[in-house]
Amino acid sequence: MTQNCLRQMGAGAMLSALAALCAIPVAQAAPPVVRAQSVVCDASTYPAFTSNLAMYIWSDKYVYRPGESLTLRWTVKTNGDTYPYSIVAYRQNNQNGKKFYVPANNETVTDIFGKTPSEGFQTTSIADGEKGVLLGEGGLLGGPVTIPNELGMHTLVVQLRDCTGTRVVKAAYMKIGVVDEFVDVRGNISTSRTWVNTKAYRVSGIVFVNNNAVLTIEPGTFVIGQPGSQPPSVLVITRNGRIHASGTKSRPIIMTSSRPFGERQRGDWGGLILLGRAPVNTGAGIREGNRAGEFVIEGLPATEDTVFGGTDVNHNCGTLRYVRVEYAGSILSPNNETNSFTWGGCGKQTVGEYLQATYGLDDAFEWFGGTNDVKYFVGGLHADDFVDYQLGWTGRAQFGVFYQSPNDRGNRGIEADNSEYNNSAEPFSNPTLYNMTFIGSGQVGFDESSSPGIFLRRGARGTINNMVVTNFFSTGVLVSATGGDGPITQAQIDNGTIRMNGILLWRNGLGQNPPAGDTVAEQVDPALRTFALGQRGEGRNFVVADPRLRRPFEYSDPDFRGGFGSAIFSPIWISPPDDGFFTDVNFVGGIGDENWMEEWTSFLQDSDIK
Repeated sequence: MTQNCLRQMGAGAMLSALAALCAIPVAQAAPPVVRAQSVVCDASTYPAFTSNLAMYIWSDKYVYRPGESLTLRWTVKTNGDTYPYSIVAYRQNNQNGKKFYVPANNETVTDIFGKTPSEGFQTTSIADGEKGVLLGEGGLLGGPVTIPNELGMHTLVVQLRDCTGTRVVKAAYMKIGVVDEFVDVRGNISTSRTWVNTKAYRVSGIVFVNNNAVLTIEPGTFVIGQPGSQPPSVLVITRNGRIHASGTKSRPIIMTSSRPFGERQRGDWGGLILLGRAPVNTGAGIREGNRAGEFVIEGLPATEDTVFGGTDVNHNCGTLRYVRVEYAGSILSPNNETNSFTWGGCGKQTVGEYLQATYGLDDAFEWFGGTNDVKYFVGGLHADDFVDYQLGWTGRAQFGVFYQSPNDRGNRGIEADNSEYNNSAEPFSNPTLYNMTFIGSGQVGFDESSSPGIFLRRGARGTINNMVVTNFFSTGVLVSATGGDGPITQAQIDNGTIRMNGILLWRNGLGQNPPAGDTVAEQVDPALRTFALGQRGEGRNFVVADPRLRRPFEYSDPDFRGGFGSAIFSPIWISPPDDGFFTDVNFVGGIGDENWMEEWTSFLQDSDIK
């Protein structure tokens, strides 16, 4: 039994107590990841805010039917953390809030050893381990879980608590859905309907919401794109339709690929497109099928359902709240891809907040004109840009975090255009952007050799304040003063139609020979140096300093907050307008001390869970 047990446990052998179950001495077992300890509890020795330990958990898949079997795995990277912890694990039914604690699988609060708070939680030490089994054959916490007949979204949670068992220092989450049916969705949605979280929806081909229909998606619902469908799977909210997808922190709406975990890829499906009647800066004849003041959305053929634009600055494309879009960005033709989130001509009544885009083949978030706003959004591992705007977008955005990795390279952080067809077309692209963090891969762009953190060209305008730009192969900030892309004129830099303030730069220009130095003059494009150094116009507070982000390169469990001594808290931030949308905070970048990405997001890399 000894060798067979070890093979079943593998890297997940984490309790010395399990050695007895395998009938072998502790000394013969593989190094454990968890070892029970008895320690004198002194909570004052714990980190003031959080541990630097990385931990992530995952199941076999997202969506289950009652009676199916689930295996849960985890990876731990201690990163020098030697603190003893109490470990609590449970499943939460997010419809009613009930929690079922492991190992007994009932509502009695216990740690993983079965000890209640009155008995005193058992403290444990944790060592590194990858892809260990928590629940499943040979699992640390028990065998496979049988999915209960409790429909809707559930959360699997592992908590590391301090030695008193009262304060959660670190938590890992996995969202799953329990459904009674998979619904295949094809063709048009021309009458209002509701997608419920007791079912999962498989989108095949281009699905248009039109004819004044409203598509309501309940919190905790899974929408699944089908790789290989012809045409590719895309969900399009036309300007004659609307979406109401209002998830919650505990029940986000997840739009993802149908491929098995570990095999999902960028571009598995097309993503989410919202079209409206707000102004765009195009005239007739620019693209087949468009009329004056209107345009045909990128990536789709010209039909009445793919046209956007108009004169209604307040047009309501719908509500997106706590929505994740994963593995999107299908290529319909060369240089003609869809994005994860696309807004075309959406107006001020459109709501977008708490949005995550991961593993997209094109951009994470792209605006084609319009006036809509977005707040709290995160994008990672896309092949192209993270914030891309053109054709006259004049909206607002605040609190964004965006990252690339060396293995999943992207291009630019911000790519800003007025119009590639007419640099001086009106209304000008002129959004107001505050508090964003852009983290490059350190490598050359995916398919753009010039891939700066912030890139303005083709007559783009904008207010771009309180930004962190770090680890880009190309320069931190670039303006296209000359060349075929269309210039940003010196007059625009001088006269205030481009406004940048509170810009924190660090380790950009890594691809230069030698790499760029740690001065503002070397971290920005030469055409912007006078502006960035505050000698002319509104440029000021360009600073080169280490943001000391806590764990930005643990890609499956990053922490983008500033650590001790972080320059993001230096007094270089600019207060945004007091207009009811923006929040005045005392940091630059997309996140300060409060982790607004907790629980509803997922950062799992398929390479880490394959």
